Amino acid sequence: MQTGSVVALGFFDGVHLGHGALLTRARQKASQLGCPATVLSFDRHPSALIAGHSVPLINTVEDRQRLMMRYYHIDKVVLAPFHSQMMHMPWQTFVKEYLAATLHPVHIICGHDYHFGYRGEGTPQRLAKLCQEQNWGCDVIDKVSIDGITVSSTYIRSLIGQGKIREANRFLGHPHLLTGQVIPGNRIGATLGFPTANLLLPPGIVCPLPGVYATKVNIQDRSYMAVTNVGTHPTVGPAPQTLAESWILDFSGDLYGKEIQVEFYDFLRQEQTFSSLAALKAAIGRNAEQVRAFFA
Repeated sequence: MQTGSVVALGFFDGVHLGHGALLTRARQKASQLGCPATVLSFDRHPSALIAGHSVPLINTVEDRQRLMMRYYHIDKVVLAPFHSQMMHMPWQTFVKEYLAATLHPVHIICGHDYHFGYRGEGTPQRLAKLCQEQNWGCDVIDKVSIDGITVSSTYIRSLIGQGKIREANRFLGHPHLLTGQVIPGNRIGATLGFPTANLLLPPGIVCPLPGVYATKVNIQDRSYMAVTNVGTHPTVGPAPQTLAESWILDFSGDLYGKEIQVEFYDFLRQEQTFSSLAALKAAIGRNAEQVRAFFA
């Protein structure tokens, strides 16, 4: 049994197929060496401090952790605080002192474009050389492409923002995920026969194109088909904030205050203002049929 850990380095926003190549290698190497597969990431995107503006992210920190563990069987995710001291830390110090003291690596894995340390002076090549000096293993994972397009968080964010969920999921390697706590709504859906579970979009998370989606909602250990509207429900009076409102098919129960996960599978139509509640009800009924057909 090996002491220490196999450490995968990166931010992993979206936990897409490019990240998946790196995480799969970490899992394989950890199993070979008999030690935990560990991810070292940051609690916020470095650009928020370096460039002074936040990048809208694909996932919350918590969802990043869930996805890495669910799909790639990572044992442990460590979130380093990205603050001014971390931003100005020389790359050698980050590896020799911070990383070594925190995780005791025996093998380190990073992506081909990974940069770290002050001014991004730490490169995969420099990391590999330092690992050799420290007698640690090292893998640098090449880029992953689909149809000639490099899999990247930036590209996937643009797909989600355009409502191209099927294409985004192809690059993610899993359904786009949104997790949150159910909040009270105006209950108009319930009076029309389709009660909805309403989530506020987490701050700093990329908003899917407003519209109606075929989704699945995970409640505890069960998964249900759902019709999810992302937007401000203009027909019944615009909401002050963007909501993800899911009519969960074949489910009844009180979800207020409960945490649910919404998995996005397909874009059905853009959000629109209907002439009457009856017209809205008819449209949502058609969307429910589309959802059942999609998952059939």
